[in-house]
Amino acid sequence: VESQLFLRQYDLKYNKVASAMLTHRELLEAIAEEGKYTFISTGMSTLTQITKAIKIFKDKNCPFELMYCNSTYPMPVEEANLNAMVTLKKTFEGVKVGYSGHETGLIVSCAAVAMGASSIERHITLDRAMYGSDQSASVEVTGMRRLVDYIRNIEVAMGSGFKPVTDKEKEIAKKLRRVDTL
Repeated sequence: VESQLFLRQYDLKYNKVASAMLTHRELLEAIAEEGKYTFISTGMSTLTQITKAIKIFKDKNCPFELMYCNSTYPMPVEEANLNAMVTLKKTFEGVKVGYSGHETGLIVSCAAVAMGASSIERHITLDRAMYGSDQSASVEVTGMRRLVDYIRNIEVAMGSGFKPVTDKEKEIAKKLRRVDTL
């Protein structure tokens, strides 16, 4: 709480609740009363605990979004359980759900984007070989650039959902289809 009060001297646009702090009522109330858009990480938390945290933010009319994550560093890909994002979206209808990644590599974060993550959080480092508990789960600068490029390509590839037959496909159909009786 003292650290949160210290940060108030800066003109910060957002707040972030770390997974380890999701059950710290006094801190959540201090953050929510600021009314700043807040990213709430949900690692290590049950749906009941998340529900209680959400209530604090809703009661104070503070905008927020949940960040699905697994709080192991680095997180093994088989523990990603990205379908839990769907569970959070269904359980907390109307609440945005992003993804906070602690895995090595970029593929899980990219999959989260394709599943509709509203935001992506990754730790960044100058060198993954540096000392520290989360360096191996962090992304170096070139990896971060690559991740942003991948995300932008995924956004384009997702398209509108409309199923057109493109002009290029029509030309191919003329060559490949033997009979068009439908």
